[in-house]
Amino acid sequence: QVQLVESGGGLVQPGGSLRLSCAASGFTFSNFGMSWYRQGPGKERELVASISVSMIHRTTYGNSVKGRFTISREDAKNTVYLQMNDLKPQDTAKYYCARGWAEHDYWGQGTQVTVSS
Repeated sequence: QVQLVESGGGLVQPGGSLRLSCAASGFTFSNFGMSWYRQGPGKERELVASISVSMIHRTTYGNSVKGRFTISREDAKNTVYLQMNDLKPQDTAKYYCARGWAEHDYWGQGTQVTVSS
């Protein structure tokens, strides 16, 4: 069965960095785009970043994270990453990995990121 397992969240000070990972299994990872979403307290879920299949090599980012976050993938490890730099308190949220570029049929359980001094 399809599984997406996020890791790498935690507590970080403003200006700090974290790298999230999403380990995928149960499907041919290289055939699918992948995305990261987040949902902060009292907020709606929002797109953080998406990455296409490696052959197309396309990425897109939410406006609030452009220039600070980078999505990447390593097909040999069935893993998608989210490198988050210059973190701000408003980045505090639960971060979710999802299968797909624009439409998503499977989601992970999420990993919590808290940005606070």
